[in-house]
Amino acid sequence: MFATYLIGLREGLEATLVVSILVAFLVKSQRRDRLPQVWAGVGLAVALSVFFGWLIEYTSTSLLARSEDRELFEAITSVAAVVFVTWMIFWMRKAARTIAGELRGKLTEALAVGSLAVAGMSFLAVIREGLETALIFYSAAQSAAGGAGRGPLLALIGGIATSVVLGFLLYKSALKINLSKFFTWTGALLILVAAGIFKYGVHDFQEAGVLPGLNNQAFDISSVLDPSTWYAALLGGMFNITATPTVLEMIAWVAYAVPVLVLFLRKPATPAKPAAAKPATEAAPAAEPTAAQAAADSSTPATDAPASAPQRA
Repeated sequence: MFATYLIGLREGLEATLVVSILVAFLVKSQRRDRLPQVWAGVGLAVALSVFFGWLIEYTSTSLLARSEDRELFEAITSVAAVVFVTWMIFWMRKAARTIAGELRGKLTEALAVGSLAVAGMSFLAVIREGLETALIFYSAAQSAAGGAGRGPLLALIGGIATSVVLGFLLYKSALKINLSKFFTWTGALLILVAAGIFKYGVHDFQEAGVLPGLNNQAFDISSVLDPSTWYAALLGGMFNITATPTVLEMIAWVAYAVPVLVLFLRKPATPAKPAAAKPATEAAPAAEPTAAQAAADSSTPATDAPASAPQRA
């Protein structure tokens, strides 16, 4: 359940920061009359995301009668979830400096068009996070417990609720969090979660008969990692670490986790220093603030941005 809580916390905080930027911009611009359209777009995005999650679960449990078809469907959704979560963590790290400016620019254009454009813009800003959350949650719940039951769902809701509270406190400048470290640590954990999902997807491909080696076990550590113990349940639920994996499962886990973790944790290259300093009048414009800084700086009640807001997520 911790895996789905982490998914809800990470994705929820990203969505909350996006909404905070939009709301703060409207408040500072004296356009509070457009706030209902923003919340309407956000509400529609949330509703569609919930429907998408229900549709995935319904397709798996009700529309696919044969077990082979169900295994193949779960395998495909697992691979898709891994692709989305990998893209998401690298995109967030790269786009953190410019996302605030891009959102403000798009919202300015939407304000010039009308109410429907404002609602549509806020909808598009949130729906990506919602659809990603639904897909990743389904795959993580399947790999951890063999189904998206009540426990993983409650953990996901708890993670989202926590992210909303954190986002609100950041907006009000009542809380200071080093978001750079937060997104780095949660990103690394999500990579391990994604590796477990990928391993589970490979196992489903083997059960569906698409990949060979279902009975070719890499090792058996059942005597050490007893499935009935709490730590075995934690490792299995969080990272899909099992006592009797197949050779192909372990190859998939290592082949994904090791290079992706190295690329994610590697520090970006330091840009080369210019040969000669430019005159002050030709100095480059200041870097775009991060999402957290923009959410704090753009709002009247939040004039003091958190000192520890990141320069890179």
